[in-house]
Amino acid sequence: MSYDFVLRSRRVVLPGGVQPGAVAVRQEKIAAVAGYDARLDAARDDDLGELALLPGLVDTHVHVNEPGRTEWEGFATATRAAAAGGVTTICDMPLNSLPPTVTAAALRAKRAAAAGQCAVDVAFWGGAVPGSQPELRGLHE
Repeated sequence: MSYDFVLRSRRVVLPGGVQPGAVAVRQEKIAAVAGYDARLDAARDDDLGELALLPGLVDTHVHVNEPGRTEWEGFATATRAAAAGGVTTICDMPLNSLPPTVTAAALRAKRAAAAGQCAVDVAFWGGAVPGSQPELRGLHE
């Protein structure tokens, strides 16, 4: 079976602990985990040596202040910082941007602000504040 690429490390973090291993990827998904010396057919095979190879992290509470307060923290800087720390997905909190993400229109503005700037995956929380109950159905949809 052929893979897109293989990453090897002397320190692969697995459910049973840290051990030498090889992680094979096909179509952006982990397709196999094998021993460090396993022969795996791949277009690319990189050895990370002693660098730890571990699953990406998800940060479920990130305040991206864009649109409206980009100088505090925008999508470009927030997602680059996340990637540098091993975070592969952030979940943006709804109330720090202008407008706050409490309506479907505000969510569209937030997604438009993020377009083309993100170094990691981004999920968007919608907010519930006093008076926003009529907007919740549209925001959910």
